[in-house]
Amino acid sequence: MKPTILFLGTPEFAVPSLDILVKNDYTILGVVTQPDKPKGRGKKLVPPPVKIFAENAGIPIYQPDRVRDETFLRVFREISPDMVVLAAFGQILPIEIIELPRMGCLNVHPSLLPLYRGAAPINWALINGEEKTGVTIMMMDEGVDTGDILLQEEMDIAPDEIFDNLHNRLSQLGAEILLKAVKGVAEGSIERKPQDSSRATYAPKLTKDTGYIDWNQSAHEIVNLIRGLSSTPGAYAFLRDKKLKIYHAVPGPLSTGEKEPGTIGQFMESGLQVSTADGHVYIQDVQLEGKKRLSIDSFLRGFRLSQDDVLE
Repeated sequence: MKPTILFLGTPEFAVPSLDILVKNDYTILGVVTQPDKPKGRGKKLVPPPVKIFAENAGIPIYQPDRVRDETFLRVFREISPDMVVLAAFGQILPIEIIELPRMGCLNVHPSLLPLYRGAAPINWALINGEEKTGVTIMMMDEGVDTGDILLQEEMDIAPDEIFDNLHNRLSQLGAEILLKAVKGVAEGSIERKPQDSSRATYAPKLTKDTGYIDWNQSAHEIVNLIRGLSSTPGAYAFLRDKKLKIYHAVPGPLSTGEKEPGTIGQFMESGLQVSTADGHVYIQDVQLEGKKRLSIDSFLRGFRLSQDDVLE
């Protein structure tokens, strides 16, 4: 018999996991998601993607400010699911939600745990230049991404892959192996595997400073930072005291000692040349503060650079 499920998730990453459960006729007793957030100049309240999906599917929706509050815990006890499934929810769960469901609390985590525990595993895998990542379905415990592994599947990272694309691929992979894990847990056919915490690495929450480009780094380090933050929240530098977000760039050949890091060079077929500690990067896709996102050639048609301009 299929378990009844309470689904916890918020952003686009979680939607395929919820979708696949619905399409495979699991009873979703409700969806718990973050409250609507104000966005844009008008600060209009915008619902999270999981809420939009749940509304269209006719699933009950709960949006507590804190799932730890007794008000929501009373609701949770009344719902009394066989299983909780969580994918990118955005709040730390109290022990009651983890332990009350008779089949446990499953989490879809986009890394090969114990690697990249934490809030931003996809971003940091790219920023650190990893060549492989994957998805882990784990049984949650009180720790941060420390629970037993149920299923895990590896995925190659393309050398030029950016966050947006890798995020979407991992989201789909996560949904596919989640379905296998839910079935396996219900049937009792999955063996839980404890994590080796001695191998653990961490993927902390992104801050505004994370995206600031240090041109004294190597060309590959800078390009990896850009890849890992493209298109949200975006890596950036400053041009004439205005934030310039850089969404795509490629490294150039090594050549030390030519110009100070951050010096803007020529516009070439590969993009706009900028000096780094060990060579150049070639910028291809940008957005100046207050302006639209543009390819670098379109940007330069409307913005005349001077010889004194540098990226800071």
